Amino acid sequence: MNFDFTEEQQLLRKTVRSFVDKEIMPFIGEWDSSGHFEPRIMKRLADLGLMGVCIPEKYGGGGMDYNALAIVCEELERGDTAYRTAVSVHTGLNSMTLLQWGTEEQKIKYLVPQAKGEKVGAFGLTEPGAGSDVAAINTSATREGDTYILNGQKTWISLCDVADHFLVFAYTDKSKKHHGISAFIVERTMEGFSSKAIKGKHGIRAGNTGEIFLDHVRVPKENLLGEEGEGFKIAMSALDNGRFTVAAGACGLIMASLEASLKYCHERTTFGKEIGRHQLVQQMIANMEAGLQMSRLLVYKAGELKNQGKRNTRETSLAKWQSCNFANKAADDAVQIHGAYGYSDEYPVARYLRNSKAPVIYEGTREIHTIMQAEYALGYRVDKPLNKTLPSWPFEE
Repeated sequence: MNFDFTEEQQLLRKTVRSFVDKEIMPFIGEWDSSGHFEPRIMKRLADLGLMGVCIPEKYGGGGMDYNALAIVCEELERGDTAYRTAVSVHTGLNSMTLLQWGTEEQKIKYLVPQAKGEKVGAFGLTEPGAGSDVAAINTSATREGDTYILNGQKTWISLCDVADHFLVFAYTDKSKKHHGISAFIVERTMEGFSSKAIKGKHGIRAGNTGEIFLDHVRVPKENLLGEEGEGFKIAMSALDNGRFTVAAGACGLIMASLEASLKYCHERTTFGKEIGRHQLVQQMIANMEAGLQMSRLLVYKAGELKNQGKRNTRETSLAKWQSCNFANKAADDAVQIHGAYGYSDEYPVARYLRNSKAPVIYEGTREIHTIMQAEYALGYRVDKPLNKTLPSWPFEE
């Protein structure tokens, strides 16, 4: 097992870190305070080739491996969770799902412009009454000739007002429960589609999050992703990719919390010495460092399984569960280290703590992942091979 990054991966990390330091860090406090999502960042990510970093070159992507995507997400979340979320949704949940399940025609029409960053993709699964219980969705898709008529509402949709293309999950046969869910590629410009941002979020305030509404939206049958009834499998495979990027991003939040705390530990003195000399502060610093290193190992193990084209639901679940818990604890400890200053916007750690909570909830709550890991260990849950998998890396052109 090789733990060394390639020269290409090292250059990628340096490039993204420099971008974050120059184009996100100086402005993110203001954007977060005002609830502003800066669209220029998406354009710059596209210019740098980061919107499709792990998509094969034949489909307009960077052709790098899946751990390259992890590096991008880690470094972006070091700047702010909002822009890591944008890449997670666009690349992990949408583009990688098209790569895995799409027809060649769908890949040419939708994946290529997304990988190039010319179009933005999003993901529509969650509804007001359906989160962890996916089978509780109410969105419907009724076949009429060569089209499907979609009706319903999705909520907590990242990039709701920004994305051009949405992967939407709807029932084509509710009597079959989750076996009756299908997946569709929906365009913003289709008649009957609308969106509305959610205001007043606790965290990730610089992100665009909201609802999408489908009022008799006519979707051509060519936009059915996979076969009818495969929607649940497609959604779960998409979550394997999304959770991977969330886990990688959590490493970036731990890193940001640690960097801010180390700096403050050398600046602040109490009882005649730097606060970093106090053992209980050192304990918090040590826990951050341990959490960062353990989380990275879990993330890159899942990434390597992806590179080999192997199913990684169990490993990705573990990485997402643990890294998000570590990130939440690291941000909480960072506020504690900063004392009263940590409770203000004078330092970034309050934003880290607010941002750290959402990833513990979305793409599988920590409770869902706890149950999953227990069921794997007990033998109650066994993953079956999917009939379609992500292409292994290096990609064949």
